[in-house]
Amino acid sequence: MKKETNTLPNGGFDIIGDIHGHATPLRRLLGRLGYEENDGCFRNPDRRVIFLGDFIDRGPAIRETLRIVRSMIDGGAALAVMGNHEFDALCYHTVGRDGAPLRANSEKNRTIHAATLAAFADYPDEWREYLAWFRTLPLYLELADFRVVHAAWDAARIAALNGCDRLDEATLHKAACKGTPEYGAVEALLNGREVPLPNGYSFLDKSGFSRSKIRTRWWMTGTGRTFRELVFPASEDIPAIPIPAGLLPALTEYPEDAPPVFMGHYWLPPDHPRVPVTKNVVCLDFSVAKGGPLVAYRWNGAGPLADDAFVGSE
Repeated sequence: MKKETNTLPNGGFDIIGDIHGHATPLRRLLGRLGYEENDGCFRNPDRRVIFLGDFIDRGPAIRETLRIVRSMIDGGAALAVMGNHEFDALCYHTVGRDGAPLRANSEKNRTIHAATLAAFADYPDEWREYLAWFRTLPLYLELADFRVVHAAWDAARIAALNGCDRLDEATLHKAACKGTPEYGAVEALLNGREVPLPNGYSFLDKSGFSRSKIRTRWWMTGTGRTFRELVFPASEDIPAIPIPAGLLPALTEYPEDAPPVFMGHYWLPPDHPRVPVTKNVVCLDFSVAKGGPLVAYRWNGAGPLADDAFVGSE
């Protein structure tokens, strides 16, 4: 498993949640965090940003968002992990060996990807460059004192990748094929752990699509819990029915003494308390694409996670 070390003088990181093409809140948040733009790159002399992925889709300024993020990464002012939307875009625009896209260009998938398609309609060469750049984004980061992943930390899935933390051509094709270790790893790391609801139950997600699986609190098991207790974020729409034993082996607890994990992905309500989810799990997706704030966590070194380390773009 690869580890990155902090080489900055003061060791500070600012971890920023899902942006989804909202460049204005991003600029505002970077300013609040003490980053200034020089020669097209936002920098702070003592700190670096870590982006949690999901730069594209939904928002009004996707090209500008990508420009800001990439310039910071290329300039050494930031790190990033891949989000499920970057992975889905790669699959949507990559043809498999059977001549079909790795991700079906269905009406549902076109709808999810529509804002990005529109943003780059007149810039096809630029879009191809960004698709190639997406492949350079790691699926996870393990630093000296904490971990970063878009949706869920899964040590077993990471181990199954045998040290391959980026999607070269071969790995991308394997990750799009159900049943492969690569598929399982990408699903877990970028989409989180999901469990199916009992037959006959479904709900509408944030985009209005019907779903029969819930995103779980991956850091806990389902033993003795109901579907409503396990769903993340909390929802009264999910039935308070005990989880069948057959689903439990797929859910393992994240140890309390394990390094803190920072993630995005889960569309917390904008008014959700800005506090750690557990003593070593933090979610930083507060639904900027639905009118919520863009939120960062200021990591200043090992120690207990703190409520006052959250900073919003408002």
